[in-house]
Amino acid sequence: MRAGLLLSGGMDSIAVAWWKRPKWAVTIDYGQRGAVAEKVAAAQVCKELEIEHEILTVDCSALGSGDLANTEPAPYATTSDWWPYRNQLLITLASMRAISRDIQVLYIGTVKSDAASHRDATLEFIERIDGLMSFQEGGLHVVAPAIDYTTSELVRKVAVPSGLLAWAHSCHKADVACGNCRGCNKYLETFAELGREYAGA
Repeated sequence: MRAGLLLSGGMDSIAVAWWKRPKWAVTIDYGQRGAVAEKVAAAQVCKELEIEHEILTVDCSALGSGDLANTEPAPYATTSDWWPYRNQLLITLASMRAISRDIQVLYIGTVKSDAASHRDATLEFIERIDGLMSFQEGGLHVVAPAIDYTTSELVRKVAVPSGLLAWAHSCHKADVACGNCRGCNKYLETFAELGREYAGA
């Protein structure tokens, strides 16, 4: 089956790109504050892995919430970086493009540790969105191959080269890492967990 990847340019989706080597990947600029750096990271990873890469620009900034949009978090937010229905939105947009590229399986970079903060990172959500997409025309399946791993476990399992992982951009507030958001904190904590073998990344 022809596989594609929703590639954000963060550590998780870069690890999935290295692991699964999809034929095609899409990065979405939806109005998030770190979009430029995310697109650069994703493009470089796809170049190194010889993955066909496409960028979609769909300005949803007026719908944003929290750190990712430089606004106050929405009323239902459980974290400072909650953007209403973001994963659902991004999977839908990526799937719309994937169908035209004859993609049958769309990988996403959701990991186990994300579920503690966001309901759209749970196994239940993945099963529901997969059922919804596969029910519709095209029969596209959504798969989260890393759902049983934390980021550091995933990186170790698939042995992502440190030089490739170094391209990752995780900041939720800017194109240059702020060092003071949930994305940057996750990035730093992951490298601390990985230890010496990734210390130079």
